[in-house]
Amino acid sequence: MTRKYKVLFLCRENSASSIIAEALLRELAGHRFEAFSAGPEPATRVHPYTVAQLRPGISELGGLGAKSWLEFTGEWAPRMDVVVAMDDCVAAPNAPVFPGEPVFYRWSFIDPLVDGVTEAERGRLFDKVFWQIVRQVSAFIQLPQYARPPHISTCDA
Repeated sequence: MTRKYKVLFLCRENSASSIIAEALLRELAGHRFEAFSAGPEPATRVHPYTVAQLRPGISELGGLGAKSWLEFTGEWAPRMDVVVAMDDCVAAPNAPVFPGEPVFYRWSFIDPLVDGVTEAERGRLFDKVFWQIVRQVSAFIQLPQYARPPHISTCDA
């Protein structure tokens, strides 16, 4: 069995952007990547607009849920190969140390949960962010450094 790259997507509440990225990476390249998502202030549930965006094209929605990033910081935590910050409050200077020295990326998207917008505007924001994440995840899985399975050391076995 070949090892997959482990990728952790971060956003503050882990109810929108990071969940979308996790679901898309799993759907588009689950044979090469294990996708996770988390945040420092996890919501009690995945935002309903997130589910609405994902429902038409994502085959497995049942495993999606908001999680604390602390689940990924201890000695027992899975070793990530890549961590992707999806908003400023979770970018490298603010994020905890994740075991395994993962590569850290910063992807910039508007926050679809921004305050002060109407429900119609929120729907448009979710749609816009969804398609931006589709493009970013699609570009990510095409990067040459992730074309082959990661090296398995004796510590990983």
